[in-house]
Amino acid sequence: MWKGRFSQPTSERVQRYGESVSFDWRLYAHDIRGSIAQSKALLKAGIITKQEQTDIERGLLAIKEEITSGNFEWQESLEDVHMNIESELTQRIGPAGAKLHTARSRNDQVALDVRLYCRDEVDAIVAHISELQRALVQCAERNQKAIMPGYTHLQRGQPVLFAHHLLAYVEMLERDTNRLMDASERLNVMPLGSGALAGSTILLDRELIAKELGFPAITQNSMDAVSDRDYVAEILFAIALCGVHLSRLSEDIILWASAEFGFIALSDAHTTGSSLMPQKKNPDVAELTRGKTGRLIGNLMAILTILKGLPMTYNRDMQEDKEPLFDSIDTIKAALGVFAEMVSGMDVRTEKTKAAASDPMLLATDLADWLVKQGLPFRHAHEVIGKLVAYSIEQKRGFADLKVSEYKQFWKGFNKSVYKVLTLDTALAARKNSGAPSPANVAAQLKRWRKLLSA
Repeated sequence: MWKGRFSQPTSERVQRYGESVSFDWRLYAHDIRGSIAQSKALLKAGIITKQEQTDIERGLLAIKEEITSGNFEWQESLEDVHMNIESELTQRIGPAGAKLHTARSRNDQVALDVRLYCRDEVDAIVAHISELQRALVQCAERNQKAIMPGYTHLQRGQPVLFAHHLLAYVEMLERDTNRLMDASERLNVMPLGSGALAGSTILLDRELIAKELGFPAITQNSMDAVSDRDYVAEILFAIALCGVHLSRLSEDIILWASAEFGFIALSDAHTTGSSLMPQKKNPDVAELTRGKTGRLIGNLMAILTILKGLPMTYNRDMQEDKEPLFDSIDTIKAALGVFAEMVSGMDVRTEKTKAAASDPMLLATDLADWLVKQGLPFRHAHEVIGKLVAYSIEQKRGFADLKVSEYKQFWKGFNKSVYKVLTLDTALAARKNSGAPSPANVAAQLKRWRKLLSA
């Protein structure tokens, strides 16, 4: 493609070192789509004839069909997906194929292809997120009455509904969706026509190309258009944070599936055994997801490091953006898909969760709140109940087993009505502030999410 300037062929080592077709081949459909739009702009500009445009479009669609069916032979010597397709097209239809690259560079061509690819893949990831959200909501609905301890510092804190815990992850995943869709708005700008860095003296109708490709806007600075990879970094950040959320959910599932917790049982289809210990049933899906999050974070760091020292405009370093991008997209889609399956097959052992939630110490804050309602300042109430907790532990008796006379040792205003707050049902029903885990609130949230996710 640059033989006019050079007197020596490119070394085979340099070819192997610089080729990208081994991974950027997956852009073929987007590259062909962009080239067809380019041909229509060339026709309008009078650079090619109607027959030549027809030949180009038919030739490209035939090549696409061959690639899709696995019958296309990629040439490493042609370096990348763009030159492989253009070279094959020219061999098939003659000089018209060689006209296709008029007024464009591989710089704006790849910028277009990656934007088209990212736009499609963001939609696919969002669909996978919705699938997992639905699985979580359905699991929450199946176990709507299950009570469990809520934890801070992995220590039991207050009682919550199991469904409320799962819905916390639904909220996290919704933010992931919003971040991806927000990034998609910024990437949805058409860069073709920017050339290598300064456009071209051959004027093509960029708005026509944008309309053909479904872009609502075109880039306004040719130098920025070919060097911008902000959208790649944004998408990789959104994917990495989604991975972090899956990793946190993985950690909960790993703990819950352990004999020490016993809150859930995972299906045989989503666990593995041991080559040595016959009794083992390991939560490999959750563990692998927790581990793969490191790759997602690493891919984000890779693109930021690639971009941080680049002068304007296009630099070959940018070729290194694709493998991290492709890997993160593949990884997050696989993780979301298998996680949705696993959650759908997960059984909640409600007797175990309720036994853990029956720890009387979970109601210590409810006792402090009761004292506040009697007129004590919260800090004083906190101190009173702290001393009561120490006494209860020393006596090896729960709050409900203590006599009123024992309560009065810590504050003389205690009376029999204090026992009304010492049940799980009362404790949960009282948590009816917006966002709190009362049964009524959780039922309303489940209804809201069912509606949102069915839209």
